[in-house]
Amino acid sequence: MFDEFKTTIAAQLTVLTGASVEDITDAIGIPKTNAHGDLAINIPRLRVKGNPAQLAKDWAEAFKVDQVITSAVSIGPYINFRINRQVFTRKVLSAVYEKQDKFGWTNEGAGKRVIVEFSSPNIAKPFHAGHLRSTIIGNLIYNLYKANGWDAISMNYLGDWGKQYGLLAVGFERFGNEDALIADPIQHLFEVYVAISTAAKEDESLHDLARAYFKSMEDGDEVALALWRRFRELSIVKYKDTYARLNINFDVYSGESQVGEGMTRAMSMLEECGLIIESEGAKLLNLEKYKLGTPVVKKNDGTTLYITRDIGAAIERFEAYNFDKIVYVISSQQDMHMKQFLKTIDLIGLPYANRFQHVNYGMVNGMSTRNGTVIFLDDMLRESKDIMHEVMRKNEDKYAQVPDPEHVSSVLGVSAIIVQDMLAKRIKDYDFDWKRILSFEGNTGPYLQYTHARLCSIERKVQDQVKVNPDADVSLLTEKHAYEIVTLLAQYPDILASTLKSLEPCTIVHYMLELARTVSSAIEQMKVYNEPEDIAEARLLMYWSARAVLKNALTMIGLEPISRM
Repeated sequence: MFDEFKTTIAAQLTVLTGASVEDITDAIGIPKTNAHGDLAINIPRLRVKGNPAQLAKDWAEAFKVDQVITSAVSIGPYINFRINRQVFTRKVLSAVYEKQDKFGWTNEGAGKRVIVEFSSPNIAKPFHAGHLRSTIIGNLIYNLYKANGWDAISMNYLGDWGKQYGLLAVGFERFGNEDALIADPIQHLFEVYVAISTAAKEDESLHDLARAYFKSMEDGDEVALALWRRFRELSIVKYKDTYARLNINFDVYSGESQVGEGMTRAMSMLEECGLIIESEGAKLLNLEKYKLGTPVVKKNDGTTLYITRDIGAAIERFEAYNFDKIVYVISSQQDMHMKQFLKTIDLIGLPYANRFQHVNYGMVNGMSTRNGTVIFLDDMLRESKDIMHEVMRKNEDKYAQVPDPEHVSSVLGVSAIIVQDMLAKRIKDYDFDWKRILSFEGNTGPYLQYTHARLCSIERKVQDQVKVNPDADVSLLTEKHAYEIVTLLAQYPDILASTLKSLEPCTIVHYMLELARTVSSAIEQMKVYNEPEDIAEARLLMYWSARAVLKNALTMIGLEPISRM
C-alpha cells in the first residue's frame, strides 16, 4: 500500500542523491514510532559519500512537499516523511474494499511452482501433538506462496515404509483384533505397535521377523503389501479427519513407499560420483570431509533407508512437477539429516539442487493434557474445545445467540493452540501452557477471534441505520485511533511480503495482535451506533476494513474467523 508513496518520494530523491530509484525505494521503510512520520529513508543505505546526518538535513530541506507528501524532516541519518492523511486514508480503505479477501495478494510468483512438504506423520500411529508444528507452519507457508501468485502444491510425505511396518505386521498377527481395527484403526494399530515393541525388547527374534517381513515388502510380496496397504489407507482416512479440524486439505498424499525407480537412479548417481563406501555389506554415504558423517544408504540385507528414498523422491518430484522451489518443513531435530540430504543432491550434480529449502522449527515442551499425560493431537483438540465450551457457557445471554456452540468452541480451541504456537520465532522451543493459551485476553487466539466477532457485531448492530459505503467521507476520520488503524491496514501487504521472505509465523501473528489491540481501543472512543450518518458511515467503513484484513490474516494462518461468540 505504501508503494505509490515510496515511488513519489524516490522520484525526487533520485535527482537530489544520484542514487537509483530502486535503491531509494528499498531504503524507505515505516518508522518504529508514528510520531516520527509515515515513511522514512535510511540515508546510509544509499551508500552516498558524506556525513549521513548532514546529507539527510540537506536533502530534507531541498525536498519539495506537495498535497500528497506534506513534509520531509531529518532526524539524524533519516529523512521522515508525512503523507496527506485524507489521501492516504482514502487510498487504503478503497483498496481494502476493492480487493477484500485478496487484499495484500500479489502476482509476483506468477508462472512459478512451489511444493511445500509438511506434516508427514508415520502411518499406523496416532497424530502426535508434536506433529502440530510442521502442520500449521507448513500450511501458512503454502498459503503465503498462493497469496503471492505461485502455483503452490501442498504435499504430505507420509512415513509409510521401513522395518517398523514389518514389526507392526508381526504384531498384528499376534495382538491384532479385526473389530478394534475397524472401530478405530489408528488407535488400535498404535496399541499393537506398543505391544509388539514391548515384546521385542525381551525377544530379539521378533526384530528378525520384522526385518524379514519388510524385506518381503520391498521384494513385492503381494500378501505382505496387501496388509500394509490396508493399514495405510485406514490411517489416511483418519488423518484427513484431523486435518479437516485444522482447516487443512492436502493436494497430494505421497509417502516413502511411493518412491520408485528414482531410488535405483539415486544409488547409481552416488556410485558414479564416488560417494559410496562399504562396511560389513552395507553401503554408506561418505560425507566426512563436509563434517556430515557417513549415513547408511542401503543395509546389508539390501533394504533402503530414509536418505536413499529422499534422494529418489527428489528426482521423481522434479520430473513430475517441474518445480521452481520445494520447501521441507521439518523439525530442527532432523537438521543433520537435512544437511546430509541437501549436500548429497548438490554433490551428485542435480541441476535443480538450488531449488530445495529446509525450514526448521524448535520443539514444544510439556505438551500434555491438563492432568499431565502426554497426548495425541486429537486429544489436544478435544480438550481445548471442551474448555472453550465451558468458558462460553458462563455468559448465558451471548451463548444463546451463538448458532452452533459446538463448532464455535472447536474453532476457538484450534485458534488458541495455533496462535500460541506461532507467537515466538519458529526455531525457538517453547513451553506448552494450557492456562495461558486458553485465555480470552492477552496474546491469544481467542482474543483475536473475539476482536473479529466484535467487529462483526458492530456491522449487525447498525445494519438498519447505516450500510458500508465505499464512498463515505473519510475526511471525518480525524481521530488518532482512526489514523493508527488505517496505518496498520496499509502495512498488511508488506507484512505478507516480509513473512514470505523470513517464513516466520510470528510476524503475521504479532501484526494481528497489534491490529486487534488498536481496534479495541478505537471501539471505546469511536462509536458508530446513533452517530450522525456521515460520521457513522466513515467509521463503519474503517471498522469493516479492519475486520476484512483481520479475517484475511486469520485465514492465512489457517483459522476460520468467527462472527459470533
